[in-house]
Amino acid sequence: MKTPYRIFYYTSTKGIIPAKKFLDSLEKSTKVKVFRIFQFYQSYGLTSIIPHTKKLKGYPLWEIRIRGKDNVRIIYAVYTKSSIIVLHGFLKKTQKTPQKNISIALERYKDWKKRFDK
Repeated sequence: MKTPYRIFYYTSTKGIIPAKKFLDSLEKSTKVKVFRIFQFYQSYGLTSIIPHTKKLKGYPLWEIRIRGKDNVRIIYAVYTKSSIIVLHGFLKKTQKTPQKNISIALERYKDWKKRFDK
């Protein structure tokens, strides 16, 4: 059965998938939490992950919030009604999402749109 909602990962022109590299670096228990949220999204859509997601004001970006031993953030953008593009992941150490991480995700989003949104 085809899942109605799809997740794409930003891939650089050199074939690097930075968000996957970040996810691979996480502890198993944290990875399980992230992929559980991804599964909910793939099965039921964006409304199913509302308690774990937040819009980044002023940007076309959203962040998935994973709490636990480490506060993990996954920044993504909505591509179509039924797909998202995962752009960046990081460990959050401050109250506010650091501008550096927003800028990284925004640059990746712009690059991705330039290459694939035709």
